Amino acid sequence: MTPLEASKAMYAAVARGEWEAVADFMADDLVIYEPASLPYGGEWRGRDALQKLYAHVMGYWEEPVVRWMELVGGEKYAVALLHFTVTAKSSGKRFETHIAEVTEFDDDLIGLPPGQPQKTVLVQIADAVFHHSHIGVLVIAFATAIILALAANTAFNGFPLLGSVLAKDGYLPRQLHTRGDRLAFSNGILSLALLAILLIIVYQADVSGLIQLYIIGVFVSFTLSQLGMVRHWTRHLGRETDAKARVKMMRSRIINGFGLVMTGSVLVIVLATKFTKGAWIVVVAMPLIFLLMRSIHRHYERVAEEITPSGKKIMLPSRVHAIVLVSKIHRPTLRALAYARATRPTVLEAVTVDVDTEDTERLRAEWERDEIPVTLKVLASPYREITRPILEYVRGLRRESPNDLVIVFIPEYVVGHWWEQLLHNQSALRLKSRLLFTPGVMVTSVPWQLESSELVLDKDA
Repeated sequence: MTPLEASKAMYAAVARGEWEAVADFMADDLVIYEPASLPYGGEWRGRDALQKLYAHVMGYWEEPVVRWMELVGGEKYAVALLHFTVTAKSSGKRFETHIAEVTEFDDDLIGLPPGQPQKTVLVQIADAVFHHSHIGVLVIAFATAIILALAANTAFNGFPLLGSVLAKDGYLPRQLHTRGDRLAFSNGILSLALLAILLIIVYQADVSGLIQLYIIGVFVSFTLSQLGMVRHWTRHLGRETDAKARVKMMRSRIINGFGLVMTGSVLVIVLATKFTKGAWIVVVAMPLIFLLMRSIHRHYERVAEEITPSGKKIMLPSRVHAIVLVSKIHRPTLRALAYARATRPTVLEAVTVDVDTEDTERLRAEWERDEIPVTLKVLASPYREITRPILEYVRGLRRESPNDLVIVFIPEYVVGHWWEQLLHNQSALRLKSRLLFTPGVMVTSVPWQLESSELVLDKDA
């Protein structure tokens, strides 16, 4: 907001008698001088002095009318020629006079009364060009909004493709390389959208703060692209022998060199002037992102080296020891037992953990009554733990027969609501996550679809 606009808003508030709004324009060290000939003459200091002065003025005058006749604004000052009319309470006479008032504004001018939105520079220029025509200002504002929307869309067109290329080369997560159902790089688009939302929340949609990130990023890109083109033409000039082609390349290199100087100069100026106002964040973030991408690339290289076949023959396991985890006899358990038997392992046994003696005895009785053709093994658990006894038992099997393969079958529920996942499969998830870190052990999930899971199938259909 310019000093001229701030003065207009301030005098408009004075005319309406909104003195609290006028005080918002004033600094804490405000000083007001009134002629000594007036009853309230003298020096008034502080923002609160304005309201006190107004109370004194209204003690002697009534029906004040303030109207500015001419208003001129500079970078820090505004000069106003005011027409001041009041009625004396003592005599009832009407007085009017002209007052010239000079107002000084701070460098960081806010000057907006509560509830008044700040106009952009473009809107202010349009308002002046079209002589306060609302239609012209709206056309300019709408056209600007469209241009900015297209500019924002450019990022969503370019970054997903760039992210896909970098992911293919191993500098970003591989998920950014694949296309989605609509043949777009969905993961890249979603990642950019989440990052944009995060920046808006952190900066509270403050354009003045966000623009610092934008300026540095844009001119770094411009400068690097021009530098890349200069190197491109220099490399081709070293191999080109045709005279006409060399002239074209030299001309192109000069153009790109000029662009490099211009964009580089702007980048240096912006860094020097905006560094402490937020540009330092980009300066710090860029090398950190570079190091992060290098770390991702090194990780992928280490993993690729680790999983590359060594040329040695893969030895088959001596035996397959299958374990079916059982809590009680129900349909998911019976399905897991049937599936385990169908794999024809060398050894097959059902394992349960004794966390409650009565439940364990009841399970044994039902097991014998139903004549299930699989041995039931009960693991003791003095502290009523489930995960640790099973882990110790499986690791014991591995120590006894290191060449054997141990397969653990875990019945799991497939649910249709997210909150159902919190009520089921928690013990299975904890156990599975621990077993996956045990070498020579395979974990097989045997799903049992609950009725609620049909809702997911209906949505997919």
